[in-house]
Formats: sequence, structure tokens, C-alpha cells
Amino acid sequence: MHNKKLYGTATVGTKGQIVIPADAREELSITAGDRLYVVGTQGKGVIGLIKEEMLEEFIEQMNLQVENFKAFKNKKEK
Repeated sequence: MHNKKLYGTATVGTKGQIVIPADAREELSITAGDRLYVVGTQGKGVIGLIKEEMLEEFIEQMNLQVENFKAFKNKKEK
């Protein structure tokens, strides 16, 4: 099971920038130059960040699941 942790706060600066707390960067292996995608729920005030390589891995897994489903469906229809 994945552990969830509150790492503290980040304040949005005048240019829209935030600083990710040092312990979060360390524990989550976030380093300078990493690309983070911003995700959120409109109207709910929820925001999250996902590292680019994790997003790519997620998309690859979803594509694999779609292909497996298509193969299963085609086999079932025959």
C-alpha cells in the first residue's frame, strides 16, 4: 500500500511559482529540471503534481490494458 503524507505548505508567489518542501523533494526524488504535470479538479480546489516519467508509465499501462481488453473482446466474439 502506498503511504500518503502531508509534507507541509507551499505558497504561490506573484509569478505563480511554488516551492516544493525539501523533504517532499527528497522523499519523492524530485530534482531540479524534473518536469511535473499539474492535475486538478475544477471547482474543488484540489491540485496535484505528477512527474513526467510517472505519467508516461501510467499511459503505457493504460494502453496495455486497452490492448488486452481488445484482444479479450475479439476472442470472446469469435
